[in-house]
Amino acid sequence: MEVIGRGAGSPPPAAPLVIGVGAGRGVSAGEVLGLVEATLTEAGLSPRGVAELATVEARAGEAGLLTAAERLGVPLCGYAAEALAAVEVPNPSAAPLTAVGTAGVAEAAALLAAGPGGQLLVPKRKSTPPGRPGKATCAVARRPAAVKSGQGGQRRPAVDRPDAGQ
Repeated sequence: MEVIGRGAGSPPPAAPLVIGVGAGRGVSAGEVLGLVEATLTEAGLSPRGVAELATVEARAGEAGLLTAAERLGVPLCGYAAEALAAVEVPNPSAAPLTAVGTAGVAEAAALLAAGPGGQLLVPKRKSTPPGRPGKATCAVARRPAAVKSGQGGQRRPAVDRPDAGQ
């Protein structure tokens, strides 16, 4: 296959990025987007490299997450809490365990969506809106070059869910 647009000796393009997002009920798209954009900027990563947002199924219908994914131009995929709970994460927390049944959403969703061989580039970060506790967390993982969008772990696109957006 001929690759057009890269000179000889140029590094291959970066594998797609996956953003895992944890969210409290009622999280706004602005809070999610602000956190995602700040996280990518601080890590020196481009929003154009993002292939999808991933979260727990229990939050995949949140309007703020759906709108954030739409504005980024990527799908939002929800994973079962049991699948996320099976992923070892560096920063587990009791809050999501109580709320949705897994000790980690952002990191676990990012790693699960990245697929086998995925690499956690940015560990969980929490939003810090002025005057109130944050309702969003995010983590960034990179897919190995062989994994294409939609080939990560067992997930269900939120847009295909009958209750999406409700």
